[in-house]
Amino acid sequence: MKANYTDVIIIGAGLSGIGAACHLKNANPSKSFVILESREELGGTWSLFKYPGIRSDSDMYTFGYSFKTWDNPKTFADAPSILSYLNEAATEHNVSEHINYNQRGVHFNFNTKDKLWTVTAAHPKTGVETTYTSAFVFSCSGYYNYDKGYTPTFKGVDDFKGQLIHPQKWDTDTVLKDKKVVVIGSGATAVTIVPEIANEVAHVTMLQRSPSYISALPNTDKIAGIIKKICPKRTAHKLIRAKNVFFSILFFKLCRQFPNAMTSFIVNNAKKKLGDFPVEPHFTPNYDPWVQRLCMCPDGDFFRAIRQKKATVVTDTIAHFVANGVVLESGKTLEADIVISATGLNILPFGGARIAIDDTPFTIADAFVYKGLMLSGLPNFFVFIGYTNASWTLKSDLTSAYISRMFAYLEANQLETVEARVMDDTLKRTPLLNLDSGYINRASNILPSQGDKAPWRVYQNYILDYKMLRLD
Repeated sequence: MKANYTDVIIIGAGLSGIGAACHLKNANPSKSFVILESREELGGTWSLFKYPGIRSDSDMYTFGYSFKTWDNPKTFADAPSILSYLNEAATEHNVSEHINYNQRGVHFNFNTKDKLWTVTAAHPKTGVETTYTSAFVFSCSGYYNYDKGYTPTFKGVDDFKGQLIHPQKWDTDTVLKDKKVVVIGSGATAVTIVPEIANEVAHVTMLQRSPSYISALPNTDKIAGIIKKICPKRTAHKLIRAKNVFFSILFFKLCRQFPNAMTSFIVNNAKKKLGDFPVEPHFTPNYDPWVQRLCMCPDGDFFRAIRQKKATVVTDTIAHFVANGVVLESGKTLEADIVISATGLNILPFGGARIAIDDTPFTIADAFVYKGLMLSGLPNFFVFIGYTNASWTLKSDLTSAYISRMFAYLEANQLETVEARVMDDTLKRTPLLNLDSGYINRASNILPSQGDKAPWRVYQNYILDYKMLRLD
C-alpha cells in the first residue's frame, strides 16, 4: 500500500468535514480516514470569521447534526456556541485525532489504473508539501474563498483617512466606541453587524445599493421548549428538526408560488417593527422573495436598532470616497471613521485545488452535478454542498448517509470505483445555484452545472432529497 494511505481523505474540518467524519465513524467504522485542514483549528467559517455578532441565520435544530442534539435554548446561535458544538461532536466521536492541521489541498490526481487518489497538500506558511493517497475523497471545504472576500473597486478610496474593513478580515482589536460607522451592504453579514455594534458606536448607517427582504424571528422556540419537556432529548431533537424542516420548506414554497402575498407579508411585518422609519424604499426589494437569500434577524434586533435611532438605513449608490467618509450619487455625504465593506464573498470551488485524472486536468465547469453530491466524470469523489434556501447541514447529512449506502453496495459487489456519467444527450445545462445573488453570478463560469431532470437536478428541497438519497 502507498505511503500515507487511508480509505478516505476528507478535505476541511468545518461543519461538513466534522459531520462527514462522525458519520463515517458511526456507519462505516472499518473505513480509515484523515481530515486535511488548511488552518490551525477546526471550525471552518465559525473559527475564521470574527466580525461582531457573527451567528447562524438558520435554526440550530436543522443547522446542527442529526446525530447530535442542540441543547442551547437559543435557536440562532453565535459563532462561539457553534464552535463549541463542533468541538464536542469531534471529541464525542473521536474525530479530533484524525485531523492534520496546516494542510491545504492543492492538487488532486486520480490514477485509473491503481484506482487511487493522490492528494498533494501544502503547509500554508512554509509551503512544505505532503502527499497522501486514498480510495475516496470527500470535498468538505465549502465553495468560498476563505483567504479574501469580495470588495468592489471604490473610486477615491485612497483618499479616505479612516479604516476600511472587510468582515472576513475583521481585527478583534478594532475600536468601535463612539465611532461613526458606515456598513456597505444589505445581506446577512450587514444585517448581523449593524444591531451588534449599534449600542457601542456613535451611530451606524447601513448603506445599501438595493434592499433585501429581512424577516424577524424569535430566538427562543416556544414549541421546541414544550417538546423538550414532554419527550426524551433525542426524540425531541428529531421532532423539532422535522417541524423546522417542514415550515422552512412551506415558507419557501409560499414565496415562490404566491410572491405578491408573501412580499406584502414580509414588508408589512418590517413596517410594524420599524416605528416611524419609512419602509420605502429601504425594505421593498425589486425582486420576489427568495430570488435572493432572505435575511433573518433574531428577535427583530436589526429593526429595534433602527427604531431606537441608533442605526439608519440609506438606499443609494456610492459616487466616491473622501477623507471623512462616503459621497453618494444623490450628493449626500455619509461621515465615517470606519467603513465596513460587507459586500460579500468570492466563490472558490474545492479551495482552488487543481484536479486531474491520470495527470490530465479536469475542468469543473464542464461537469454536471449528480444527485447534488458527485461530479460527472470524476470517480470516487464526493462533494458536500448544502442548501441555499435552508440549513447547509441538512444536505450534508443526507450526503453522508448516501455515501454509507454506496460503500455497502461497493463492498457487497466487490467493486472499487464509482463514477457518475451523463448518458442522456438531451440533458440541458442550468445554473447550479438557483439564486440571483452577486457572489453566484460572479462565479457562473467556474461552477459545474445542474441538469433539467433527475438525477442531475439539484432540488434544494430536503423532502425530495431525502426520498432520493435515503429511500430510493
